[in-house]
Amino acid sequence: MPDPIPEIADLFEIIRTTRSMRRLKSDPVPSELIRKILEAGVCAPSGGNMQRWRFLVIRDPKVKETVGALYKRAWDEQVAPRYRAGEPAPGMSRERFLRLLDAAEYLAAHIHEAPVWIVPCLEGGTPMRTSGSSIYPAVQNMLLAARALGLGTTLTTLYLQFEQEAEAALGLPPGVHSYALLPLGYPMGRFGPVRRVPLADVVYEEQWGQAYRDL
Repeated sequence: MPDPIPEIADLFEIIRTTRSMRRLKSDPVPSELIRKILEAGVCAPSGGNMQRWRFLVIRDPKVKETVGALYKRAWDEQVAPRYRAGEPAPGMSRERFLRLLDAAEYLAAHIHEAPVWIVPCLEGGTPMRTSGSSIYPAVQNMLLAARALGLGTTLTTLYLQFEQEAEAALGLPPGVHSYALLPLGYPMGRFGPVRRVPLADVVYEEQWGQAYRDL
């Protein structure tokens, strides 16, 4: 049985511990929890409050296997070679970087086994640079809601390396495009604090490159 839902009331604690969870159990996720996550998504802002988002909830094994195969192909052919030949992310040791790659490789091989997928989409218009502003706030709300409910997920767009094939497999109509895939399930590992570069490395004051004094 899944662990009990944790009692977490502090939004900042949820933010600090919302890690990408790429190893997920196959245990079913109760429908009421999925509904809570979707409700969190539609509480987000969108351009002009037009709310052109659409959220596709996928449980069908055949669809997950088809799209999952495209995801695995994108990982094997394009992403894994680039990552493994590259340098660790800022502030990350080589050891931690390799653990991250192992987790990403696990997801690529097992994403179809996640009990539920949520695929955030936008309806209408041609995707532009600003389009994400009307869907990614909803995605972040859903990531935080999943964490608060003790569920693991991660935002991934790897499958969009084969966008046309993936969106056809998902059954999206013309004029609708997906912007992410959230595999959802109970995590095999534990939540914990995220690790990021220091604020002093990324925050400036008044002009580019000038240190922010109030850190």
